[in-house]
Amino acid sequence: MSTEEIVRYGSKVLAEPTKEVTEVNDEIKDIIKHMYQVMADSNGVGLSANQIGLPLRMFVYDIGEGPHAVINPKIVKKAGKQLGPEGCLSIPGLYGDVERANIVVIEGLDEEGNPVKLTGEGLLARVFQHETDHLDGKLFIDRADPNSLHWVMPGQEEEEDEETEL
Repeated sequence: MSTEEIVRYGSKVLAEPTKEVTEVNDEIKDIIKHMYQVMADSNGVGLSANQIGLPLRMFVYDIGEGPHAVINPKIVKKAGKQLGPEGCLSIPGLYGDVERANIVVIEGLDEEGNPVKLTGEGLLARVFQHETDHLDGKLFIDRADPNSLHWVMPGQEEEEDEETEL
């Protein structure tokens, strides 16, 4: 799959809640490896399974510390607030300010099927919330300040380095 095959805004699979993964088998592990590659090829920091057309409750992320996967994530705690720009690989070039919790605790399974409890702060908390929203059928534009939404064309430099496509 190339980055051109990432499911785009308007697709039904992005608007519907995903299904729990019932077994972490070789097929799921292969999908995760594929998602790592698609995320890296797209210069993203997160990618949910439904963004590649699979209605499975799992996502991958990499904020510069190596790729990780979370299967059947559930947010169990939120604290603090942060306001910052977000983008989305499924809506290339559109950015907007979204208020999120600054600290998030999620529970789920890792790519081997082991239970994990992860705490994210700052960007990682933002990624966890953005990707979990995808799995619930929500997009960042559903939460963004409408007055902050703006398009950035390919090759156009942004004033802020902070804008990240998730």
